[in-house]
Amino acid sequence: MKMTGAPKLYQTMKFKRNVKNGFILLILLAGSAALLTPLWWMISTSLKSPEEIAQFPPTFIPEKFHFSNYIKAWSTGPFTRWALNSVFLAVVTTIGSVLINSLVAYGFAKLKFKGRNIWFVIVLATMLLPGFVTMVPQYMLFSKLGWVNTYLPLIVPSFLGSAFFIFLLRQFMMTIPNEFIEAAVMDGASHLRIWWHIMLPLTKPALITVAIFSFNGSWNDLLGPLLYLNDESMYTIQLGLQTFKGSVQTQWNYLMAMSVMILLPTVLIFFIFQRFFIEGSNLSSGTKG
Repeated sequence: MKMTGAPKLYQTMKFKRNVKNGFILLILLAGSAALLTPLWWMISTSLKSPEEIAQFPPTFIPEKFHFSNYIKAWSTGPFTRWALNSVFLAVVTTIGSVLINSLVAYGFAKLKFKGRNIWFVIVLATMLLPGFVTMVPQYMLFSKLGWVNTYLPLIVPSFLGSAFFIFLLRQFMMTIPNEFIEAAVMDGASHLRIWWHIMLPLTKPALITVAIFSFNGSWNDLLGPLLYLNDESMYTIQLGLQTFKGSVQTQWNYLMAMSVMILLPTVLIFFIFQRFFIEGSNLSSGTKG
């Protein structure tokens, strides 16, 4: 007697699995298309002429590619100076975020002191406060200190710690065995030396994750420079985009061209450090750093 039930059951299960995988693939493709359509529209608009941008129905692919829009957009203002200002702010705030948040996270993760858990909960509770709630008091404080129209209001907060970054680094450091700390203490190392020579190298993936978030946050920040910077020579590149928006019309081709160029550094940074970013998000991989 031939047994034909098993092959048929296997074929049925394989068919159902293929249908399920195909359905999941369609959902992922639809989601990807929804996310990438605005990006493609921005790139397409940056390569169009003003006449083609205004025509209806709109075209998704430019009839003629105007690559000169990028050169003309960059030359309409001191974008080189504004880009350097943005790079300076992003680099300084990134350094401050990485150093200060990792130091505080080390204290919460590896040092034992009275009320440690209570203080950690208080730090996390600050994440419940929206930025718009503290915006006015911060502006009044920085105005009293005479910091308006300087870079200090954009730099100093990064050296005061971030609850999210502290939480991320603290959870990563908790996965590192305490034997490393105990051995270093027995050798006479101070906690600052342990933090610098042991914890920072072992938490490299998490530090890179914090650096990426911090750099992107500073590079794409518009509200902070808009509030505190009045001198045009101190503008960031995000504020420079406002030059393409007039009271009568907006130069959409130049605005989109500059937006594409502003987007490139963050995309490149992510792809270069993608492996570390993914590993840094894995809170159980502390000893693999």
